[in-house]
Amino acid sequence: QVHLVESGGGLVQAGGSLRLSCAASGTILNIIPMGWYRQAPGKERELVATISSGGRINYADFVKGRFTISRENGKNVVYLQMNSLKPEDTAVYYCNSYSTIWGQGTQVTVSS
Repeated sequence: QVHLVESGGGLVQAGGSLRLSCAASGTILNIIPMGWYRQAPGKERELVATISSGGRINYADFVKGRFTISRENGKNVVYLQMNSLKPEDTAVYYCNSYSTIWGQGTQVTVSS
C-alpha cells in the first residue's frame, strides 16, 4: 500500500514562491508516477502537473512557465516549485499517484 505525504504549503504574497514536497512510502518496488492536483473552495479538483515513472512531465496550461515539477533522483519524492504565485492559485494542493492514491493535502494561500 502506498502512502503520500505532502509538505511545504503556507501563506505567501502575490508574486512570491513556495515549494511543495511529496514523499511516497509503503511497499514500493519501483519508481511510480506522481503528480499534483489542487482544489479551490467551491471548485472541482484539477490537475496541476504530473511526472511519469519515466520522467515525462505534463502541466496544466494555467501553470506553464510558473510551476515546475521535479523528482528527486531515483526516489519517489517529488517537488512542485511554484513561482509568480497569484491569488487564484489559492487552494489545497494534493499529491497523487496512480490516479486513486491521494495525500492529505497542503494549503496554499496567496494574498493580493
